Amino acid sequence: MSAALMAPRVPTAPRVTSSPRRTTAPATAPRVTTAAPATAQGLAQARTAAHAPTAQVPTTQPAGGALALTARGRWVVRSLAVVVAGLALLTGGRAVAEGPGAPVAVDSYTVGAGETLWTIAAAYTAPGEDVRDVVDDLTELNGMSGSRLTAGDQILVPVRH
Repeated sequence: MSAALMAPRVPTAPRVTSSPRRTTAPATAPRVTTAAPATAQGLAQARTAAHAPTAQVPTTQPAGGALALTARGRWVVRSLAVVVAGLALLTGGRAVAEGPGAPVAVDSYTVGAGETLWTIAAAYTAPGEDVRDVVDDLTELNGMSGSRLTAGDQILVPVRH
């Protein structure tokens, strides 16, 4: 057999476990002795000793269970509130939906044979304006998902000045 199994057990220190602290003294009955006659002063001292207040263990939370913040904690909370309010003010304008744009005067246009949205847009493009922008405007104005047109379709086009 091995030496570890044969060696006598050496007592070790008892394990320390955490247990809740006692906040009051253990309840014990006061000792009564009959050896000496009781005096008024002796009885008063015995009563005082039996009902003496015990030491209280300080707690980590204030009475009432409310959270107490240090000066640094209050500063952090105030700073966070200011940052959140500032971000809300800076980005709040973007959250507001834009109202409808200025009304556009439109005419109805009948698509002819062989015409495309590009050729129609080119006819309505002002000098210096990009035809692609006009195609996008016509697509949006007519609620179209693509640029496919067939002869005889009615589309809305902006009025030329």
